[in-house]
Amino acid sequence: MTIGYARIALAGDYGISWLLTRLAGTARARELMFLSERIDARRCEALGLVNRVVPDVDLQNEAFALARALANGPASAYASIKDNLDLALSADFLTTLDHETERMVAAASTAQHTEAVRAFIEKRSQLRMRLLGASP
Repeated sequence: MTIGYARIALAGDYGISWLLTRLAGTARARELMFLSERIDARRCEALGLVNRVVPDVDLQNEAFALARALANGPASAYASIKDNLDLALSADFLTTLDHETERMVAAASTAQHTEAVRAFIEKRSQLRMRLLGASP
C-alpha cells in the first residue's frame, strides 16, 4: 500500500487526512503522506491501517468467521458501542462518559444482558440460540 499523493504533487482527497490522522496518529500520517513509501500488510496492521492480515487462501474463511461472530453477538450492545465510539470522536471526555453511563444502565436492563451473564456463568457460548428460543 502507499499513500502516493505527494508523488504526483497532490494534497490528498476523499478524507485521507482526516482518516489517516485518526488511524495512524499525526506523526505517522505525516510520514505516510509526505514520503509516499510503499508499506507491506504487516506494517499496515502495526500502524492500525488494517485490523487483520491473513494469507490470501484464508481470507474468505476468516471474513465469514468474523461476520458470523458479529451476527451472533448482542445487536443492541453493538449499536450502543458504535454510538459511544462515534461520539468519542467529537465530544469531550465528560460528555462521552455521561453518554456511556446512560447506555450502560439501559443495556444492563435488557434480556440480552441477563442471558449473556447467565451464559458466561454457565461457561457456554450459545447466547444467540437461547435468545431466539432454540434449544442449546
